[in-house]
Amino acid sequence: MSQSNHDAFWMPFTANRQFRKTPRMLVSAEGMYYTSDDGRKVLDGCAGLWCVNAGHARPRITEAVQKTIATLDFAPTFQMGHPLSFEAADRIAALAPGDLNHVFFCNSGSEAADTALKIAIAYHRVRGDASRTRLIGRERGYHGVGFGGISVGGISGNRKLYGSLLTGVDHLPHTLDMERNAFTKGLPAYGAELADNLERIVALHDPSTIAAVMVEPMAGSTGVLPPPVGYLKRLREICDKHGILLIFDEVITGFGRLGGTPFAAEKFGVLPDILTCAKGVTNGTIPMGAAIAREHVYAAFMNGPEAGIELPHGYTYSGHPVACAASIATLDTYAEENLFERAGDIAPYFEEAVHALRGLPHVIDIRNVGLVAGIELDSRPGAVGARAYEVFDRAFRQGVLVRYTGDVVAVSPPLIIEKSQIDQLFGTLSDIIRTVE
Repeated sequence: MSQSNHDAFWMPFTANRQFRKTPRMLVSAEGMYYTSDDGRKVLDGCAGLWCVNAGHARPRITEAVQKTIATLDFAPTFQMGHPLSFEAADRIAALAPGDLNHVFFCNSGSEAADTALKIAIAYHRVRGDASRTRLIGRERGYHGVGFGGISVGGISGNRKLYGSLLTGVDHLPHTLDMERNAFTKGLPAYGAELADNLERIVALHDPSTIAAVMVEPMAGSTGVLPPPVGYLKRLREICDKHGILLIFDEVITGFGRLGGTPFAAEKFGVLPDILTCAKGVTNGTIPMGAAIAREHVYAAFMNGPEAGIELPHGYTYSGHPVACAASIATLDTYAEENLFERAGDIAPYFEEAVHALRGLPHVIDIRNVGLVAGIELDSRPGAVGARAYEVFDRAFRQGVLVRYTGDVVAVSPPLIIEKSQIDQLFGTLSDIIRTVE
């Protein structure tokens, strides 16, 4: 890779200078595997970027994209419509739990988060409750990279360069408690009481000022933090008590990632007022995201003049026809192959395989739910993240792609993974972790 030929691309969330010294290049993909530029097969242990839930290069999705781009390459959805956007919305709404049945399309998880936050504030205003503008997030939360998302999010590295961000935002404590919950299989037993911090925040600011609470059902990008048993239900109860909207960011957890159900909301038995999704909605093939609102949220906007625009918000590519076609074909693929149920069936084998790494050098915690796992490594003194980066880089060189954040190695493979591939995935990680200093 010639640096003089590749300086133009400013890579996202990447140490650009480090990458150019030892690049990791992918040139094709199929099924469970990427192919690197030197011809090696690389097992995809992270579904691309938490998004390729059905595996790579699925024919039905590819054909739908090809057909649509040749037939309707673009159509506006401002004051106009096309059939695919309505069909895709119907299909997504039918999959969502409860009365989450109104889908506002955007192009990414970041846009979905900001859309949901705007809807929440506007909801209270159109109901005559304009004082409710405050937003509550959670420490170590990730809601994309828009100003709303990083303000409500709680990952300091994503916030520190950008000034004061949105005002009127507060944060719940995160739920990681390795002293009581280390090496838990599935949901931690301890920590539901952490939700009661919302009562403290409500008392501090007055409930009449708070519009919404936004959390990931399972925090992913921060290093895989499954919710303690009962935690999300307690948040729902407190929000109901004080008239606060509850938003679930399911950009990572949506579309079968946690096994058995399409969304974490259904798996954990908690219905939010707004649910955001992206990534798996198109299997990563075409950018797409959505904020899905419950009936009472949508209905609040439908009381003004019929000719008036109810929500002054949207994107040029909201409901893009090619993205909608990709989404419909993706949902067909999930259904035809029972991939959500399959993920639930294979999750126990995945769980045992990742917990077999317990006891290896530097492994201080293992967390998992569904087909997601985080392996936390002890940090090197003065070099947080260096050990996990070395595991990530060496794994790629040895034919396995994983992710790392801080000193957590994160694993979230496509839902089509086989037991032999789970063995390869964790066998490779085991060999590397045994030898990394």
